[in-house]
Amino acid sequence: MPVPVPRQRAIPAVESGQAPAAAPAQGGGPLKEEAHRTEAAVAHAGGTTLTLLLIEDDPAGSPVLPELRDASGTSIRVRTARNLTEAERLLTDDVHCILLDLALPAPGGRNEEDELAVLKHVLQIAPRHAVLALTTSGDAERGTEAVRVGAQDYLFRDELDGRLLSRAIRYAVERKRSLTAERKLAEGRVRAQENRRLERGLLPTPLLDGSSLRFAARYRPGRSRALLGGDFYDTVRTPDGTVHAMIGDVCGHGPDEAALGVELRIAWRALTLAGLCGDELLGTLQEVLEHERSDEEIFATLCTVDIAPDGRRAGLCLAGHPAPLVARPGRPAELLPYDNNGPALGLLKGARWPRMQVELGAEWSLMLYTDGLIEGRVGSGGERLGQDGMVEMVRRQLASGLTGEALLRAAVNEVRKLNGGELTDDVAVVLLDRGL
Repeated sequence: MPVPVPRQRAIPAVESGQAPAAAPAQGGGPLKEEAHRTEAAVAHAGGTTLTLLLIEDDPAGSPVLPELRDASGTSIRVRTARNLTEAERLLTDDVHCILLDLALPAPGGRNEEDELAVLKHVLQIAPRHAVLALTTSGDAERGTEAVRVGAQDYLFRDELDGRLLSRAIRYAVERKRSLTAERKLAEGRVRAQENRRLERGLLPTPLLDGSSLRFAARYRPGRSRALLGGDFYDTVRTPDGTVHAMIGDVCGHGPDEAALGVELRIAWRALTLAGLCGDELLGTLQEVLEHERSDEEIFATLCTVDIAPDGRRAGLCLAGHPAPLVARPGRPAELLPYDNNGPALGLLKGARWPRMQVELGAEWSLMLYTDGLIEGRVGSGGERLGQDGMVEMVRRQLASGLTGEALLRAAVNEVRKLNGGELTDDVAVVLLDRGL
């Protein structure tokens, strides 16, 4: 191998368009300041001395390697490999950068027509390491292509010296770290978008074709940046004209509880469309919960309502859940009876849930909700809104003319305001209107 002639030169990545061009270094100019900043960043990153793996057929022929120094003046550790087989054995996690001779033959003599086959092989076996390509000054095009393929930079063998190589190593390591961080950030964004699409798809689409009832719903998960919580709801109309509505709450607020809530909602819809209701339906849902929950202490509260085809009466079942609120013309909004409230699902074997018949009248508005709406605090003290406070709040909002989506939006916003900020519990509210 010919002995390189040391000559000072700018980093090739700048010349090849892979990095922004900087003004010539004069005294304390921009290039020198940038180099100092980069060197300092590398020196502080991890607190360890850099390790270089040199892959070329005659590593002892390069006199610049013993002169390599990091930003603190400590010698950069150098490992040498004469071929890719040796390189794979020496490529451990403490190697920060690889200096690769592009003139090396490809492993096993494969891809002889591909001038960058050896580089592609190194990038494949060392995806987390920074790579510098080493070529001749007459082959700048090959060096530029190496950067395009995945190398962090390229250097000319016959214009190399210790200072240039030391700086190039530090730059390559920082570029690799930056690219890795950007890739992880992009992957995180993609995963977040996929999760949001998945959660959005798991929210219910009411099946009310043919019904004269108006439907509205509001849903706010307690988990930060989530679309789905442990609360769940659904509404379907069966072929006989009955409208069935349900709202429930799995104890807890994590992704496992959210998944269980989705399972219970889907099971409720399937059982309802199959003709089950009341105690029989809730008993089957309890079996589903017992089989699907991750812990025996997990339970779920539930409220189901089945509204007769004429819309004037309904059946009500409560499983440890707050009673719905009903508003009718000329009468103050009030809670439906809850004397026969059964236990939450998952608490008692062989439990029963009586179905109560309630009269609704010709015009009404029925609001189903989870406890997130009533357990928010009122002011800075420990007092909570409670059901009585919620009833008074809804009465005021109805008196001001609010209905449907506007009523639910105002109710949730006022509860948040009274709480002094975001609610920590999931909130789900469903509103069914007939004639109001």
